[in-house]
Amino acid sequence: MIKFNLLLILALTFFTACNSSESSSAEALKSEAKICPKCHMEVDKSNMYSASLVRNGTMHYFDDIGCMILWSHENDIDTAKAKVFSKDTAHYIDAASASYKIGEKTPMSYGFGAYENGIENYIDYDEVYIRMLRGEHMANPKIRKQVLGY
Repeated sequence: MIKFNLLLILALTFFTACNSSESSSAEALKSEAKICPKCHMEVDKSNMYSASLVRNGTMHYFDDIGCMILWSHENDIDTAKAKVFSKDTAHYIDAASASYKIGEKTPMSYGFGAYENGIENYIDYDEVYIRMLRGEHMANPKIRKQVLGY
């Protein structure tokens, strides 16, 4: 009987210890993941259409440029120092200095891709900002039809 109780206590201790280490490692992975504050999706590791913005000393990452614009507008945050990931040079650049192309396939289907080097038929950041607030993006079926031509 004593051997059984001792064996039961050891088994419970072993499984409890394994369980707690798994949950702490899961929490560590979760804290390392970049989550978009607007749509709560994880930011893709490729960063292809991502953006970042500092608010109160905290860096916020967005899975789509459109999410950054909508979230900053809702929270009355100036995007003057916002960064966007450049599709052609593969690094973060100032959002205001980027050239944008509509019609890209993006995580939230807003369709704006940023480029550091000039591209044909581009729009500037102010135009992207206005279009996002008006709902004139690729997630809108009427705009998608107009841009894609079908």
